[in-house]
Amino acid sequence: HGAVFYQIYPRSFADASGDGVGDLAGIRERLDYLVWLGVDALWLSPFFVSPMRDFGYDVADYCDVDPVFGTLEDFDSLLADAHARDMRVMIDWVPAHTSSDHPWFVEARSSRESPMRDFYVWREPGPDGGPPNNWQAAFIKAPAWTWDDTTGQYWLHSFLPEQPDLNWDNPRVVAAMHDVLRFWLDRGVDGFRADVIHNIGKDPGLPDVAEAQARTPHAVINDHSSTHGHLRDIRRLLDGYPGERVMVGEVFLLDTTRVAPYCGTPEAPELH
Repeated sequence: HGAVFYQIYPRSFADASGDGVGDLAGIRERLDYLVWLGVDALWLSPFFVSPMRDFGYDVADYCDVDPVFGTLEDFDSLLADAHARDMRVMIDWVPAHTSSDHPWFVEARSSRESPMRDFYVWREPGPDGGPPNNWQAAFIKAPAWTWDDTTGQYWLHSFLPEQPDLNWDNPRVVAAMHDVLRFWLDRGVDGFRADVIHNIGKDPGLPDVAEAQARTPHAVINDHSSTHGHLRDIRRLLDGYPGERVMVGEVFLLDTTRVAPYCGTPEAPELH
């Protein structure tokens, strides 16, 4: 039979501490129940440090557990106990944007000369003084750009203004995100569910979209060829680890002919 994956949203699954919020220890206490259900693999929604403006998909530290959910030691214990039951563990990876509270963005926003400036996408205003292009944000009926008074430029955010998009054209961003994957792979995770993975590559010209798409969130339209090179590199990184390490992608393009290429080819595999 095919493997049974079970998604857990930690906040609402099980509360071991009694503070009214679910936590990693609560999941650990329920592993035998999940075995009884026939679960082969867990997918854990984000449990990383976050201000929770988007329920954890706004990450302020990719390599630590938010105290509301526990500690890294709690995660290690959960992972060990799951593996002891022959259960795989996949975690969410949010590579297209961070929280605006992430130290990278706090630093990037401090000055145009900041060494972290190019970790994100900044642009001068358009000819009318407004946003640089007509891209729309998801979740809110507003442009995908927010003006920064401090540095006099707009930053790009495909979702909330508090979720600035990372600039994957910057090799330092790529290296930093690869380091995040290695951090969790070295701890023993079996794979990742990559959030809006098709949104990491952008057309560097940032052109307007056609008028017919001008009111559609850009995250549902964005489909740039540069993403595929990044995915091939990510796949090589995973394939360099022992065992079966897996990368599942959220490719929210609403057209299967556009989604299919994100699996790559046998010679150049991308997502699993």
